[in-house]
Amino acid sequence: MTPMSTEGERTAKPAAPAGRSGPTARRAVVGRLSWGLADQAASSMTNFAVGVYVARSLGLAAFGAFSLAWVTYGVVLSVSRGMATDPLVVRFSGVPDASWRGAVARASGTSLGVGAAAGAVCLALGPALGGQVGSAFACLGVLLPGLLLQDAWRYSFFAAGTGRKAFVNDLVWGVALVPAMVCAARVGTVAAFVVAWGASAAVAAAYGCLQSGILPRPTGARAWLSEHRDLGYRYLVENTCVSGASQLRAYGLGAIAGVGAVGVIRGAELLLGPFLAVLMGLSLVTVAEAARVLRRAPHRLGPFCLLLGGGQAAAALLWGGALLLLPDRAGALVLGDVWHAAAELIVPATLGVAGAGLGTGAAAGLRALAAARRSLRSQLFASACYVGGGLGGAAAAGTVGSAWGVAAATLLGSAVWWLQLRSALRERHHHPIREVRTP
Repeated sequence: MTPMSTEGERTAKPAAPAGRSGPTARRAVVGRLSWGLADQAASSMTNFAVGVYVARSLGLAAFGAFSLAWVTYGVVLSVSRGMATDPLVVRFSGVPDASWRGAVARASGTSLGVGAAAGAVCLALGPALGGQVGSAFACLGVLLPGLLLQDAWRYSFFAAGTGRKAFVNDLVWGVALVPAMVCAARVGTVAAFVVAWGASAAVAAAYGCLQSGILPRPTGARAWLSEHRDLGYRYLVENTCVSGASQLRAYGLGAIAGVGAVGVIRGAELLLGPFLAVLMGLSLVTVAEAARVLRRAPHRLGPFCLLLGGGQAAAALLWGGALLLLPDRAGALVLGDVWHAAAELIVPATLGVAGAGLGTGAAAGLRALAAARRSLRSQLFASACYVGGGLGGAAAAGTVGSAWGVAAATLLGSAVWWLQLRSALRERHHHPIREVRTP
């Protein structure tokens, strides 16, 4: 039996009733994707506002320290998603409510456990690192459980097809951020901004419990990990490759070109913030929808993924073109002193985001097919290219060289994702997956 058929047996679900096909099903898909886009817009605006506010308030060096804490959070978030919420979306999208509720309680409990464990490590590292970076890490350690639980609710709501609740939850986080950031600005330290960002996420996490009527069950984490280890551990490695590659690039760039260079890269990313945020949380919507397409019309999965990836790439290119027309005065108003250095990176950063957007379409298809081996293989290659291109470019030409190296690496990685999806679709055609119901 091929790897695809082995991995797919536990994921495939029965086809939807005939009454759900046609225009009604298309309207349902459009509705769910619309809430997904609205949620990502709220998330994008929140991340963009935080980044801009911190950059303008702290200056280049301190913003670099804040960015290192942000990147570290991204690594831990990837661990939580791989172990807890990625399997939830793949296996519990569109299932009966009782199955969904039980799965959500265990998956969100797993996220809390990951946050507590990683938070303890950050707390221990804080005093050892010292300075602004050390204080940022110590504060992050306290706040990680709430940050991860908030993300778990978003995944859970999209798995249930209720993206509106995820959107509202992100709005709650955004509203809570406003007074928190004002207070942090009065204090004027990196640690204060980390606390403001994480504490407001904890407010949204608590509200998620009210929205769902579910309390996380950390005691169910061991059972959850055991039941979904065939997907979870591969997704864990795959996700940590993404965030770990970003962290290695950030730390390496800081060592090669200084902490200020990390702030410049982060500033360029902020200019493309809406698309980076969409890419970071894309599986909230696309994997669930790709899984539904696979169950109802398997022959449409390839075109669906191509439309998804191509649309994102085109939108990123349009956004990048608009940024090139932005007057220096407007850019300085947004990013302050960071603008002039970040503006030099708009073209390579745009190409990198476009390449990543194209690749996410193929990644969604591989996850819907539960082709974890192929997905992991693609991500390992893409991450190795990302680190190599980013650090090799930094050694050759500093910050600008790092940006161009990452752009080339991302486009190459995207090509590998699509080759793997094409092979997986051919494999599925020749080895149909036996359908079973999710317990």
